[in-house]
Amino acid sequence: MQALILAGGKATRLRPLTSRVPKPVVPLVGQPFISYMLEWLCSHGVDDVIMSCGFLADGVRAVLGDGAAHGVRLRYVEEPEPLGTGGALKFAEDLLDERFFMLNGDVLTDIDLTAQLAQHQETGARATLALIPVRDPSAYGLVRRRDDMSVEEFLEKPGPDAMIDTNLVNAGAYILERNVLHDMAPKGSVISIERDLFPKLVDHGLYGYRAKGYWLDIGTPERYLQATFDIMEATVNTAIGTRLTDAPGARITDGATVQGRVIGPALIGDGCEIAEGAVVGGSVVLGRGVKVGAGARVAQSVLMDGVTVGDRTEVRESIVSPGVTIGADCRVMDHVMLGDDVRVGDENTLCSGIRIFPDVTLPEGAVKF
Repeated sequence: MQALILAGGKATRLRPLTSRVPKPVVPLVGQPFISYMLEWLCSHGVDDVIMSCGFLADGVRAVLGDGAAHGVRLRYVEEPEPLGTGGALKFAEDLLDERFFMLNGDVLTDIDLTAQLAQHQETGARATLALIPVRDPSAYGLVRRRDDMSVEEFLEKPGPDAMIDTNLVNAGAYILERNVLHDMAPKGSVISIERDLFPKLVDHGLYGYRAKGYWLDIGTPERYLQATFDIMEATVNTAIGTRLTDAPGARITDGATVQGRVIGPALIGDGCEIAEGAVVGGSVVLGRGVKVGAGARVAQSVLMDGVTVGDRTEVRESIVSPGVTIGADCRVMDHVMLGDDVRVGDENTLCSGIRIFPDVTLPEGAVKF
């Protein structure tokens, strides 16, 4: 089975994390984000993957290669300019089989694609959308189905006084027959598959599959951290989550020096140094070569390769990019994001979602929220 993954966006909501690294290969609990999608696809019989790329495409190719390490054949198509979700589909037309999955590359999920495919075949659909129930339907555009599972209509995000009779939203996982491309504008056109194609297919072979399981768009710092915690706690089904939860409070340490305390779940990378009196965890990921100073505290955070945390500094609910140095007696908390190679001097307090872009240096005591 074949899959087309849309991974061409600039991921501006995740900057500065994505200022230099394309979103598909941003590290997530010790491995490129897109590797979770490849693992999930492989478990449902997908062995041929086409990656539709745009921004920083060379960086994706450099990390993933030909896909052999992930058990798939991996090919790339690069849009010369952003063409929208439908435009990306049409741009990849020459590589597509008669039936294929199409997937939004921003989503971490474990929904049952095999069951979705079975329904697609049983109904004779031209397109089957995975639909996921949400707790707060007012925050999304919704999809209404008939009893035979065909899509009846798409509903814009409802207003506060609207009557809501469905809680199903588009989960960004589709099964398409190649013939749906015949209903689209020519290759090179800017097309939205959600606005330009799917409404045309209502009453013409468009069905919805009600999915179960975990589903999260990781496109914001808060959701990136949530995805991190959910993987570590095995809320979503992944191989690394299973390893981390096989034993209560487990941690993985590869060549790390731990003089302080580690509270699981935590993933501690090769060459890390955790000094005496420091406390790391729970729900913490440290990349390779991270140094945590004496008396420091790191909790519910991701610190990537080569980060240094000074003595008595606290880092909580934050994302710290590679090569960052945080001085002594600092406070970094509440969804702060620090870009590559940022230097934070002693006695700074950063909080409330502040973002500092790569190579910035903050002098001692420069920021006190």
